Order: sequence, then C-alpha cells, then structure tokens
Amino acid sequence: MKDCKKAAVIMGSDSDFPVVSAAVKKLKSYGIPTETRVMSAHRTPRETAEFAASAAASGFGVIIAAAGKAAHLAGAIAANTTLPVIGIPVKSSTLDGLDALLATVQMPSGIPVATVAINGAENAAILAAQILALGDSGLAGRLKAERQEMAAKTAAKDKAVRDEAAKL
Repeated sequence: MKDCKKAAVIMGSDSDFPVVSAAVKKLKSYGIPTETRVMSAHRTPRETAEFAASAAASGFGVIIAAAGKAAHLAGAIAANTTLPVIGIPVKSSTLDGLDALLATVQMPSGIPVATVAINGAENAAILAAQILALGDSGLAGRLKAERQEMAAKTAAKDKAVRDEAAKL
C-alpha cells in the first residue's frame, strides 16, 4: 500500500471545531493523515490562498473547508487549488445555516466545491476518503467494509421491525 495523501480540514473560526471534529475523527478512523487549521477567507485571505496554492505540493489530496454565515472559505480555497474541495456549511444563529449553504454551493462555473449538508462533517470526511481511495486500494477496502457493515446493520434492523410488526 502506498502512502495515503493527507486531508486538510480547515475551518473559518475555532467556533466551528465542534462541527468539524466529526470529520477529523472519521478521517483518522480510516487512517488518513489529517491536518486541522483555522483560516479565514476574510481575516487571513493571503495565508488561506497560500495554503491552498501549496496544498498539493505539501502532500494533500483533498481539502475540507467549513464555515458559517458568509461561508466564502471553501470557494476561496477552491479558487487557489485544483485539489478537490469539500465545503461544510456550518449552522449559525443567522438563518440556521441556510446562508452558509447557499454561499458554499453557489460557486461560479470552473471553480467547483462539493458541498455536504449543513453541519455534515462526517459525510464530508467519507467523501474525502472516497476521493483519496481512488489511488489507495487499502483505503478503498476499508470503505467497502464499512458499507457492508452498514448494510448488515440495516438488514438486522429490518428483520427486527418485521418481527415486531408480525406480533401486532
């Protein structure tokens, strides 16, 4: 198995950490080297652009970017790299995260950002793992095993519900 590329998990504010921690945990559960940072499209635009521009050369294969409210972080990163960028719109006190969702998903043609659900950090990590698994058969196997485990759990729940319903 070759070395797995790293995943970056970038958040616009440290207040986003409770949301993105689910992504960090999930990535680590797959054995994906992960770097977690606070960067802002508005407060540290130069540093954010420099990080994105050098990410591929630094061994990253995918970047997850989480932000609330104006949520320009994922787009600012995507504008400065050709690596896949996955946006996590973070729910805030303003508009329950709808503003962040729209800011993340409405990217101009040519600068795509894959976007997961509001606060969808675990799915962002799974999508990042799927992207990295294109070049890592060991990671692909771990993802396949996880899917099979989910299917088995669902089948067991289905049987339990059918059995319980038959008793009614």
